[in-house]
Amino acid sequence: MKKVILTLALALTGSLTFAQNSPLEISGSADVYYKYDFAKKENIGTSFATDQNSVSLGMLDIALKKTTGKASFVGEISFGPRGQFQSIPNGDGTDLNSFHIQNLYATYAATDKLSFTAGYMGTFIGYEVISPVANFHYSTSYLFTNGPFQNAGVKANYAISDKVGIMVGAFNDAWNSYKADPIKGLNAFGAQLSFAPTDGVSAYLNFMDGSVSGTIVDLTASFQLSDKFKLGLNAADFSNEGKVGYTGLALYPAVDVSDKFSLGLRGEYFKFKEGSGDNSVTALTLSANLKAGGLTLIPEFRLDSGSDETFEKSSGDPTKSASQFALAVVYGF
Repeated sequence: MKKVILTLALALTGSLTFAQNSPLEISGSADVYYKYDFAKKENIGTSFATDQNSVSLGMLDIALKKTTGKASFVGEISFGPRGQFQSIPNGDGTDLNSFHIQNLYATYAATDKLSFTAGYMGTFIGYEVISPVANFHYSTSYLFTNGPFQNAGVKANYAISDKVGIMVGAFNDAWNSYKADPIKGLNAFGAQLSFAPTDGVSAYLNFMDGSVSGTIVDLTASFQLSDKFKLGLNAADFSNEGKVGYTGLALYPAVDVSDKFSLGLRGEYFKFKEGSGDNSVTALTLSANLKAGGLTLIPEFRLDSGSDETFEKSSGDPTKSASQFALAVVYGF
């Protein structure tokens, strides 16, 4: 889920481990892809997998984590289009491809239930994440693309029980920025309520509000309905001044055909509000995951249909639909 990027899951919710001096943990991913849009151009406006008819780079992502006593530190850097200018929009102001830090934060576990975290963090909002190793589908949803990627600030996590947790925090005024407006500062308030009633079932209700960032309410959930069948859900509503915003719902059913082969579908309905264009899109993405050790091969077919003619035909004429095929190679370590 987008609230975590690989190593972040342990830091946001759940039980806390008090290691006197743990070894340095290194994890990450690397990916490349080929995409072909049947209109013979870059046509579907979601994040990543954008290059047409090309074997192209995703990113090389490296995450480091170290725990000493009650304190822990996470740093995550990435190289390549997916991990730089496509997901980190605030470079040095002259070269949007020069910024590499996805995460940089420290956590202090005050008790076995309460922890405090400060720094630049992958957002807690949404179902999908930047690193492809944690997503079933290689292309991303409209909810992912239009939502926050990172939030900088301070937060407190409290485990009410082994099934319920809460997070509250103060964050920089704008999404995806490690530097706040000096006048507004920590202008946004964020909160998360997590609920895991049984094994295989988890839900997160997320909220953020600020005069610059706007107001977003987001629900993500995951249901392991059987040993082989899983269902994911993401619903969100975002609004800002000028009737800007969106609302959307995505479902993620997936079935394990075998230990090394899975099939999954993402069905998404996404609608921009009046100030953002007032058009809607229904997107269906069918993907397979073929695994061999840390390697995953992801063939994917995607069909997007809009209420307006926001896509293009090969002739350049506007049309209400677009389709594409992608083949990605993702390695997680």
